[in-house]
Amino acid sequence: MRQVLLITAGVVLAVSLIVGLFALNQVNQEQLELTSRMQSRSQVLAESLSESIEPSYNARATNTVQRIIDRFVSSERLAGLAVFDNAGNAFAISKDLPLPENGILVSTVMDSDEAHGEFVRQDGETYYVHVTPLHKEQRVIGALAVAQNATYIDESIADIWRDNLVRLLFQVIIFAGAIFILVRWVFHRSISKMVESLQSVRKGEAKVDAVPNSSFFKPLAGELSKVTSSLHQARRAASEEARMRLEKIDSPWTAERLKEFIKAYLKDRPIFVLSHGEPYVATKVKNEIEWRVPAGGVITAIEPVMEACGGTWIAYGGGNADKETADAQGKLKVPPDEPRYTLKRVWLTPKEFNGYYNGFSNDALWPLCHMAHVRPQFRKENWGEYRKVNGLFAKTLLEEIRNIERPIVLVQDYHLALVPALIKKSRPDAQVALFWHIPWPSAAQFNICPWRKEILEGMLGADLIGFQTQQYCNNFIDTVANEIESRIDLEQFAVFHEDHRTFVKPFPVSIAYPGSAEANEEPNRTVLEALGIQSKHVLLGVDRLDYIKGIPERFKGLEFLLEAHPEYRGNITFLQIASPTRESVEKYREYAEHVVSEAERINEKFGTREWKPIVLERRSYSHAELRQLYQLADVCLVTSLHDGMNLVAKEFAAARSDESGVLVLSHFTGASRDLKGALLINPYSAEETSAALHTALTMPKTEQHKRMKMMRMSVRDYNIYRWSAELIKTLSQLG
Repeated sequence: MRQVLLITAGVVLAVSLIVGLFALNQVNQEQLELTSRMQSRSQVLAESLSESIEPSYNARATNTVQRIIDRFVSSERLAGLAVFDNAGNAFAISKDLPLPENGILVSTVMDSDEAHGEFVRQDGETYYVHVTPLHKEQRVIGALAVAQNATYIDESIADIWRDNLVRLLFQVIIFAGAIFILVRWVFHRSISKMVESLQSVRKGEAKVDAVPNSSFFKPLAGELSKVTSSLHQARRAASEEARMRLEKIDSPWTAERLKEFIKAYLKDRPIFVLSHGEPYVATKVKNEIEWRVPAGGVITAIEPVMEACGGTWIAYGGGNADKETADAQGKLKVPPDEPRYTLKRVWLTPKEFNGYYNGFSNDALWPLCHMAHVRPQFRKENWGEYRKVNGLFAKTLLEEIRNIERPIVLVQDYHLALVPALIKKSRPDAQVALFWHIPWPSAAQFNICPWRKEILEGMLGADLIGFQTQQYCNNFIDTVANEIESRIDLEQFAVFHEDHRTFVKPFPVSIAYPGSAEANEEPNRTVLEALGIQSKHVLLGVDRLDYIKGIPERFKGLEFLLEAHPEYRGNITFLQIASPTRESVEKYREYAEHVVSEAERINEKFGTREWKPIVLERRSYSHAELRQLYQLADVCLVTSLHDGMNLVAKEFAAARSDESGVLVLSHFTGASRDLKGALLINPYSAEETSAALHTALTMPKTEQHKRMKMMRMSVRDYNIYRWSAELIKTLSQLG
């Protein structure tokens, strides 16, 4: 529609310019013709009058001259006549004669002995005054002025402009209407239908003959039909291949294979995902809607699964344009440019959000589960909001599954620990899995939480609880054994509590392994140059500004490296992408300030006018932007102090289709158990980090290829689609 309006506006502007130019030309011609007539008539009148007036004027017969003037003014319908002596004084003059106030015209005519005229405006009227000299024996003895009303010339010009404007309006309406209809119905509608049909065919939602066969676009429609036919055949072949691979564990897992797997195992039962964070945030910037994918492991892991399988994702809507982009029920189809599933947003008041998210989730549970030496803050009012919001999420889901038998529900992370029990209480037939993305602490550490029993009982409402590692499963079982009256089956790793059985299993989360098109993209070093990076080697860190990520610790390791190996000064640059997060929480604000001050300190210590060792980018980067940086970096550094998995490490390996580059990885991440080709470090030791960086920078290409190939195979063979398949298969078989 926008393009149609732009085309129509362009046509209207062109027509207006053409009509305006024609009108201007017509006005100029009309004005010249009317002025010429006025001047000729005035000249003839002045010459004939001068012959009648000269004898009486020479005789100084003032009364006679006045009678002649009055008679001519009355009979010729003139605006006025006047006779002037050779001094420029009025000898005889008609009433209300319009003359130039300074009398220069009369003096000029007598001095030059040549007739002359000019237009004069007086009392809102336009007059033409023609002055001719009076003679006696070829000597100028005075002047005769003839004044005629020229207002009709202005009126005639105004009529021309008015007529052309009316004509233009009619032409604009006719042309604009014709162009709008032509573009809208012949071009835009046909093209839109073709685009919609192609999208439907591409997503497998339409038949091959769905491309409209517009007579105007018949050649194009014919070619598109062939393309859609080929696409349909390729999709059918891919689906058939995916079905054949379902039972082959070693064959690669793709979005298509997962889709076929879901069809086979769930028999069209819909999937419902609940998480705090939404996959697409709508933000209004200068009256334009911008879509942003938030940083974080939950979104990175779950979004590709929902795109492949469809379903409904329930999440908190926090963008300033989220309500504007959703319907009355808070729903919309996403991704925005290629809808695959439904996003339903949950609205929270500022009090609810602050207490549930900032207060309890991130000031209590987050530091409780991470060994990063930050003291959890337990406040009763925050716990109350946490319970309230968990109830709201559960209520929202129950409304969605009201008429659905045995729905599959996947609850994500620590924000919604109470939701599984609330769902099971109302819908025992629902199959509920809770995946805990972050670490689970030891039983002794979790014991300090005042509401530990309520949290555990909420979690045990799930049929399946997934953790990143077996160690976290062990910790959870120990915690339940200490706090909840239950029976533990260590053989099946299950908990029996109040006539309900909950299985506890590790499901190391992963990422969507890139396709061949993404893998073959050539990185562009201009992205580094835009950041002022020109050094030989680039070290990369990609994290949220979170105190568990160990950003100051890696800066310290870099500082040790530059002190121990001065040859690296000016030759390496560490690029730290630090996405802002949880800025309303004081601990995170303080941490962000500390990161900035450490970067500035090290830059001041080692930097020069042309080079600084650390480039700190405090903004979120898209997946496409990060993929380029992963491909350009010589070393990726992950120094988390405690992390459930850390998908940045896997994203780096997946992006390196050239099988070069080195990953330096913290022992205290779940990813360290999967990525055997990484250089593992203790991030608390700056010396150890420095040594690993030196090893990475001097590692031979052959060893780089060997290590990277090992890590890429790990990510490829256990990608997010396989993770989803194993989680959903395990859950569906429990019934």
